[in-house]
Amino acid sequence: MQRDVKHQFFFSHSPEVVWEYLTDPELLALWLMPSNFKLELSHKFQFRTKPKINLGFDGTVYCEVLEIVPFKKLVYSWQGGMSRDIPKLDSMVIWTLSLADGGTVLQLEHNGFKGFKNYLPYLIMNKGWLKIGKRLITKLNQTAHGSTKA
Repeated sequence: MQRDVKHQFFFSHSPEVVWEYLTDPELLALWLMPSNFKLELSHKFQFRTKPKINLGFDGTVYCEVLEIVPFKKLVYSWQGGMSRDIPKLDSMVIWTLSLADGGTVLQLEHNGFKGFKNYLPYLIMNKGWLKIGKRLITKLNQTAHGSTKA
C-alpha cells in the first residue's frame, strides 16, 4: 500500500515570487529547512534539521533535483531515515505552481510512502507539510512591496 501527501496553498503573489521561495536556499531556510539546494537538474543536496532518533530519523533529508520547469514545476527526491545508504523513506516531492485570480496556487505532492514502515512518516509529514505551508504563507505575506528578500 502507498500513501501520498497532497496539499494546496494560495498566495496573493506572482508565480515568480513563490518560485523564488522554493528555489533560493536562503529563502528555503526561512520556511522549510537549511539546505545546500541549487536550482540545477541532477543536483544532490540535503536538508538538515533536528534529529528524531526515537522516530528513526537522523535529521538529514537527502535529495536530488529531478525536474525543473521554471515558475511552474519543481521535483526532487526525498530520502530520510537513520542512514543515507538504507533510507527508511524513499519518496518524491512535487511542487506545481499555477496562476490564479489574484495570485498563485501552489500544489504540493509528496509521493512514495510505501508499506507499513512508512505509515508513521506519512502521518508526520502530512501534518508537517500543512504547518510548513502555513509558514511559507506567513513569510510571503511579510514580504514588503514585492521584494522577495524577507
